[in-house]
Amino acid sequence: MSEFVFPPPEQTAVVKSFGETIIKNIGQPIRRKEDKRLLTGVGQFTDDFTLPNQGFAAMARSPYPHALINGIDSAKALAMPGVLAVITGADIQKAGLGPIPHNPIPSTKYDLKLRAPDGTHATIDAHYLLPEDRVRYVGEAVAMVVADSLQQALDAVEEIFIDYSVLPHISESKDAILPGAPQLYEHIENNVLIDTKFGDQALTDQAFAKASHVVEHEFHIQRVTGVTMEPRSALGSYDADAGKFTLIAGSGGAVRQQSEIAAVLGIDTSEIRVISPDVGGNFGTRNRVYIEFGLVLFAAKKINRPVKFTATRSESFLTDYQGRDLVTNIALALDENGKFLGLKCDNISNVGAHCVSLSPLGKGSGLITGSYHIPAAVLRARAVFTNTMSTQAYRSSGRPEVTYAIERVIEIAARRLGVDALELRRKNLIPPSAMPYVNAVGSRYDSGEYEINMDRALRLADWNGFDLRKKVAAKNGLLLGRGLANYVESSIGSPGEQAEITVKTDGFVDLVIGTQPSGQGHETSFAQVTADLTGLPVENINIILGDTKIVTVGGGTHSGRSMRHAATVIGLACDDLIAECQGRLVEILDCAGDEIEFLDGVFVVRATNHQFTFNDIAIQTIDSHGVLKIVRKNEMHTPVYPNGTAICEIEIDPQSGSSTVTRYSTIDDVGRCINPLIVHGQTHGGIVQGAGQALFEHCFVDHKSGQPLAGSLMDYGISRAADFPSFKTEIAEVLSPTNPLGIKAGGEGGTTPALAAIVNAVVDALADFGVEDIAMPVSPQRIWTTLKAASLPSNQKPQV
Repeated sequence: MSEFVFPPPEQTAVVKSFGETIIKNIGQPIRRKEDKRLLTGVGQFTDDFTLPNQGFAAMARSPYPHALINGIDSAKALAMPGVLAVITGADIQKAGLGPIPHNPIPSTKYDLKLRAPDGTHATIDAHYLLPEDRVRYVGEAVAMVVADSLQQALDAVEEIFIDYSVLPHISESKDAILPGAPQLYEHIENNVLIDTKFGDQALTDQAFAKASHVVEHEFHIQRVTGVTMEPRSALGSYDADAGKFTLIAGSGGAVRQQSEIAAVLGIDTSEIRVISPDVGGNFGTRNRVYIEFGLVLFAAKKINRPVKFTATRSESFLTDYQGRDLVTNIALALDENGKFLGLKCDNISNVGAHCVSLSPLGKGSGLITGSYHIPAAVLRARAVFTNTMSTQAYRSSGRPEVTYAIERVIEIAARRLGVDALELRRKNLIPPSAMPYVNAVGSRYDSGEYEINMDRALRLADWNGFDLRKKVAAKNGLLLGRGLANYVESSIGSPGEQAEITVKTDGFVDLVIGTQPSGQGHETSFAQVTADLTGLPVENINIILGDTKIVTVGGGTHSGRSMRHAATVIGLACDDLIAECQGRLVEILDCAGDEIEFLDGVFVVRATNHQFTFNDIAIQTIDSHGVLKIVRKNEMHTPVYPNGTAICEIEIDPQSGSSTVTRYSTIDDVGRCINPLIVHGQTHGGIVQGAGQALFEHCFVDHKSGQPLAGSLMDYGISRAADFPSFKTEIAEVLSPTNPLGIKAGGEGGTTPALAAIVNAVVDALADFGVEDIAMPVSPQRIWTTLKAASLPSNQKPQV
């Protein structure tokens, strides 16, 4: 029997084998099992579900960013045809419903500990399903109408009169902390809920004091949103006879949704079933509970009919949880030879009107030094409330922001010092011999070959051929720029996971697990791991997810955790399954345990001709031992650190400011790669998502009015296939010592360096015009304005 052994977290040797396991599927580009279902239109998404006699919900939303609610008159709405109920914040309070327990502060053992300004555990706002006294952002739901038809519900919303008293508002994080700024919550002074320092202040001050050069810059990594293909939707029902609720809603994990919604309703988790069917995109936006999830359940019990809500695209732009929005001031200290001595950062995260997640601030805080050896660093990490939609972990939560800051400030430093930016990076990269490496704020990088990755990326991108391509572009009247960004990210996530393996008598195996895919290919990659550890065919393994009637434990999908956590607990469960089968054979054959050998899916009894498959054992022992089933739980707290390098080239037309990405290459160290076809797909999608933010995307909020100006796909730039060339991507497999298979993560590496690589390329293209920096998104208008301003006297240059 092969044994699935955990190396201790401090062990540095990588896991290189699986004992006597025969590897047939792990590492193979197997086509995804789920694609046929999804591509032929038989996938089941939330809005595809309909229940008999269901009602339809529509929301009355605030047109103001900040206002008191003096009163709500719903009499006309209630009198309209088909209207079944109008629910307000007063109804929520009268029913005793609780706030959503977002639990926003990262809490695994290795997360940096974010604290309130006074050093205590942060006080978080109470986020109720509907507000009773005050609205705090444009689009906040104030009332919900339920009617026989959607159109009747929408018509009734128009007849609800809400008396508001408009209050001063604030939308930018830097403005929110100024003296005299409008306050969102009386109990949270200056709108600051988190203010924590990390690193060694004295050591960092010493480093800056002896530095030959200090380069400082401020960046704003702008607010964006997920724009998932499937708008969020929820269908709630209540069985009065059984006293149980059922919610159908796409999410990042049904188990977490179940526990949080149960807390809102004040019931036990056994009284609510949550079904997360196929999910049409997530990127973090679906990982936390939305107010509509609780509201449709509350309304379903109130009217004794199922209730469905599906957001319009404009509602999604207004009220999906959004991402990024970090202001960072970063200062880098260097000696006379270009060695990095110290780093100072001041990061301000805009959490919006309600604190849903502090993961972006926390995860980014641990990685401010990036891939580089910087002996001393200090960080001030703040989170502030504003009158905007709440932000949440968004693909690679917090890591693209800090990667952008360190990679951009290195480029600026190289420009100011007159040195080659590539060589400046090379001089300061963490070497493999330093692994495991503890950075200046305490993060422990598990493994990596950063310089080797960078050199592989240079070859893949044909770095040395750039000068010729630049000359060709110039002959065509175009400016060609080149950008490089190294990155390291962390993957932690919820520590708990459970696997249930049931061997059925028909030759198939059911694997129940608590992650929740939204396009990542879990049904295939999880089956590949199970197949190799059991010797069973991939096609005989059914992955079951997303229904709390079946899935009772699980951390969901976020932070690049799924493959690592799932593969580890699957491996442990497979070991248990093999041991259970050996134990059953010992009993029915009356032989010793060491006489039974397991190899490639078959149990062989030595010195006999007896051979048994899992299916044989399931059939022959069902009467004596029951169903062949194993349940195994596991916790992992130790983070892993995927890493890599991205290089892109961009052509700019100086006459129009338009830009075209002409080449893009990446090397991504994902640890052991289970399915390279899926990982390359994740990388491609991640690149486009990060590049889209750099080039097109911005949830822009008008400072004066507080109104979001990106309310539809006509207002919000989204990437299209034609905007990008074919990518050159390669996978590096430097195994992690923190888990048995050596897995890191592969879903977010494409996004993490993309913002910096794109902007570095744009700035490089504009370098001859004296341009040192340009804000995102680098739209044609912004590029054109920058070029025009480059020829003006400094006192006449506009801000871009």
